[in-house]
Amino acid sequence: MTQRERFLNTLNGKPTDRPPLYVSIVPQLAKRLSDHLGLPYEEPISSLLGSRISFNNMLVGMGVDAIGVAACFPDKNKPVTGEDEITINEWGIGTKTTGLYDEIAIHPLANVQSEVEIENYPFPEVDAPGRFRFAEETIAKFGKTHGIIGDLECAIFEISWYMVGLEKLLMDMMLEELYVDVLLDKVTDIATKTGIRLIEAGVDMIWAGDDFGSQNSLIMSPEMFDRYFAPRIRKMFNAFRAANPNIKIAWHTCGSVVPLVPKFIDLGLDFLNPLQPMAKDMDAQNISNLFKGKINFFGAICVQDILPNGTPETIKAEVKRVAGILGKGGGYILAPAHNIQDDTSVENVLALFEAVNELENIY
Repeated sequence: MTQRERFLNTLNGKPTDRPPLYVSIVPQLAKRLSDHLGLPYEEPISSLLGSRISFNNMLVGMGVDAIGVAACFPDKNKPVTGEDEITINEWGIGTKTTGLYDEIAIHPLANVQSEVEIENYPFPEVDAPGRFRFAEETIAKFGKTHGIIGDLECAIFEISWYMVGLEKLLMDMMLEELYVDVLLDKVTDIATKTGIRLIEAGVDMIWAGDDFGSQNSLIMSPEMFDRYFAPRIRKMFNAFRAANPNIKIAWHTCGSVVPLVPKFIDLGLDFLNPLQPMAKDMDAQNISNLFKGKINFFGAICVQDILPNGTPETIKAEVKRVAGILGKGGGYILAPAHNIQDDTSVENVLALFEAVNELENIY
């Protein structure tokens, strides 16, 4: 079975020999893997989601079944790094690398008060020249051999909080400040148009998302989710399926989000990602017990402990355990629960790939 057949069969509920594999890695780890494998280092793609769609040539060579594409920053709008190593992208969001992750250093709408400020803000143009060049070139190169995932993470909530600041945005949502709906509508519109362009380019899956959970609970109440996000997500999903009735949709939300899963099922979600296994109640067995047969799964291999701290043997055992729980009967894309970070050894990354190749009788 080819990589593409394996991926498409999983999307469409047909038998496969094993779960398809998708992997994303941070640039520092990509450099170490490139050196270890004797391959030239590929610079990360200029995108808000650069780590998740980068290093495709190396990852394909290592054995993934699917790769990612996304809308990229046009050449004239590539992120610029200035004083204090703060990088500013075309949304006006400034980030700074601190340890393993990039932290938001500049919220361009941190002092927003009115709808007029949102209406006058210079948001990115979906159809800017060069926006989809990387996606089109990647689909032309790998679209006949591998699954193609159109990555649209940070679809509504996260971009909005990056622009405003999380504490202010949540408070203003509770106070029902008028600018909030205008901002969320604007971001939703950009995300929806971007997703449609990726669908038209030929992706097999749209992978959207926002983080609605912390390690132990939801970030917001289910009622607030219903008020601000469920209608916009439904509208987005309907637009994607109008563009292609056969498109499959995944949603990324880190953290403990069990109370929201039935809502996503009602919204018509196909695949739930990333199944962060160390978040409360998000372990593979519990998620399977609660929701298997109602929604499909994507992720669940722990990047917080197992991949960085385990041995190759324990990693292989965990991959086989999780695949046996979530993959039995199909409907599971095997993947790390986030980008594999720089605290993970090359040996442990290779063990992940070896474990997937050794899977037997999962289905």
